[in-house]
Amino acid sequence: MHTQTTQVLLVAIFLVLSGCSEQQAEPPATASPDQPAAIAPGALPRTASPEGASVFFITPADGDTVSSPVSIEFGIDGMEVVAAGTDQTHSGHHHLLVDTGLPELGMPIPADSTHIHFGDASTSTELSLEPGEHTLQLLLGDYLHIPHDPPLVSQQIAITVE
Repeated sequence: MHTQTTQVLLVAIFLVLSGCSEQQAEPPATASPDQPAAIAPGALPRTASPEGASVFFITPADGDTVSSPVSIEFGIDGMEVVAAGTDQTHSGHHHLLVDTGLPELGMPIPADSTHIHFGDASTSTELSLEPGEHTLQLLLGDYLHIPHDPPLVSQQIAITVE
């Protein structure tokens, strides 16, 4: 447990220090749903994922018309869902990407309104969305919220909220 705490603190210090640099880095290129953002030179080590592992949506399905709040259920094959901070082989936790592309894969997944973390090992949620078209995508993060190598990312689905 002490080693996990130390690793989390080191990542936090790295992120703070990298944000304090006087030189402004170029903003990362916007990633498309089918092509992840490039891995930056300062990327952190990534946890290996087993061959054939995958994440996917159980509900809703691509093209569904739904009402808000939207019931969303996440699926996973070949790995186990565990809470953030749990350093266990072939495991991670879900992140739901709403109306955005993939983040930089060599860094911790952002936590904001378009990158929703499920560090409590949840495999479902209800999400309030405004009426209209929305995209959803899953990205599994390791115990430090860093995508695996190779990344476990679902197909991006489109839904319409009535």
